[in-house]
Amino acid sequence: MTADLLDRIMARLTFLAPLGEFVHQWLAKLGAQGGSRAGQAKDLLNGTWLSHPLHPALTDVPLGAWTGATLLDLADRGDGGGLSQAADLMVGLGCLAAVGAAATGLADWQDRDGPERDLGTAHALINTGALALFTTSLGLRLRGRRRPAVGVSLLGLGAVFAGAYIGGDMVFRRGIQVNRNAFVAGPKKWTAVADESEVVEGSFTRKQVGKNQVLLTRLKGEICAAGAVCSHAGGPLDELPLEDGQLHCPWHGSRFQLRSGQVTHGPATAANPVFDTRTNEGKVEIRQPQS
Repeated sequence: MTADLLDRIMARLTFLAPLGEFVHQWLAKLGAQGGSRAGQAKDLLNGTWLSHPLHPALTDVPLGAWTGATLLDLADRGDGGGLSQAADLMVGLGCLAAVGAAATGLADWQDRDGPERDLGTAHALINTGALALFTTSLGLRLRGRRRPAVGVSLLGLGAVFAGAYIGGDMVFRRGIQVNRNAFVAGPKKWTAVADESEVVEGSFTRKQVGKNQVLLTRLKGEICAAGAVCSHAGGPLDELPLEDGQLHCPWHGSRFQLRSGQVTHGPATAANPVFDTRTNEGKVEIRQPQS
């Protein structure tokens, strides 16, 4: 499947947008009813606590288990040896892990819209089909019907590979769930970026520093400098005011400590860049943090 072919297929699947909108509204309602606990659960599923998206880490488990199970099935001679038992165990492990992968993927998908949401919906439907096929295979195995079970597993493996291709396309071609500040470094030497009088308490001053957008503000009189875009999806961090010393993203609600850059609320998982600051002859200067 090439990227152009995938785009043509997606253009024909017009049912994905209304289906995705329905599920998105249901999740939003569920989150509103759950209050702060729902927010904490979503942070857990997004991987905010891990400083890394949790979904791709979990998807490796069912993909590896199901691939291994299929190889064991193909190597099994049908004599009731250990290979068949190991294959059954790996199919079951993959099914259990796929539930966790689905939950984390749903949490990530909730913060997408437009074509990205449609592609994520297709990704989820295909992987749900793969899970259904492997669950069916597991049931057949438990009833001793190995031949049809292996056939169903092969169909499931094809489905999961197709779903994995779409997942890879979302990340590597469309840039979903990548750290938007991965290449933000800031100047190595002290660099003047603004007049000291421009930086005032309670407001942001945005400056272009090299290839980077930097926010300057004061927090209890101290001049602070931080990256201007949210690491999650590139949202502007200067559209909402500081609250409890935290930057707030208006797009998906991520929050970052102004001074440290630490994520305090997802869906962001990567910290926000921060810079050392000083004043020199009426100018505000910044540089990369010194380790």
